[in-house]
Amino acid sequence: MQVPRFYPILDTAVCARAGLGVVGAAQAIQDGGARILQLRHKGHFSREVFEWAERIAQLCESAGIQFIINDRADMAALLGAGLHLGQNDLEPADARKLLPPGRVIGFSTHNSAQLEAAAFEPVDYFAVGPIFQTASKDQPDPEVGVTELARLRSSFSRRPLVAIGGITRENANAVWRAGADSVAVIGDLFARDGGYAALRARTSEWVELGENRHTG
Repeated sequence: MQVPRFYPILDTAVCARAGLGVVGAAQAIQDGGARILQLRHKGHFSREVFEWAERIAQLCESAGIQFIINDRADMAALLGAGLHLGQNDLEPADARKLLPPGRVIGFSTHNSAQLEAAAFEPVDYFAVGPIFQTASKDQPDPEVGVTELARLRSSFSRRPLVAIGGITRENANAVWRAGADSVAVIGDLFARDGGYAALRARTSEWVELGENRHTG
C-alpha cells in the first residue's frame, strides 16, 4: 500500500471544539485535495455518529478517497471502509476475518517493541507516535521523537510508516526527513478562527506541503 504523504484524521471531539459539523468538515477536507481520511470517534457510536460516518463514506467513495474508520471493525465492514486499530482494540488477525479481502488495515505502535511485534500482523501500514507532544489524547504515550523515528524506519522498512502526534506544518519536514512515509494530522487541520473555507485552505496547504516535502 502507498499511503498519501498527508493523512488527515477527523476527530469528532476536536471538530466539535472547532465549531464545525463532522460531515461539513469532511467535505472541506475532500475539497482541499486529501486522498485519505480517517474518522476518529472515541465516544459511543450512536445512530447519529453512524449516519455521519455513512455520509462521509459516500463522499469519499464519490471522490475516490480512501476512507478509514478508527477502532471499529464492525463499522468499517458496514461502511465499506478501511480500519485503523490501536494496541487495545481488536487483534488485526481477528479484524481481517470481519473485513473483505483487500480492505486496508492500519495499526498503531508507540515504541520499538510494539513495532517489532506488529511486523507479524496482517496490516497494511503502521502508525508510530506520538512523535511530539500531543493534545489529542488524554493520556498519551511517551514521545518518540524524530531520532527514534529514523532508527525505527531503518529497522522496519518493509511497510509504510505513518507518523502521528503533535505534527504541524512547521515540523512536518523533519518528520518526513526521518523516514516517515506519511504524516497524520489532527489538531493542525484547524485554523484558530474559520469554518469550512479555512479548513479547506488548511487541507490544501498540507497537500501542497506533502507534495513538496524536503527529505534531503
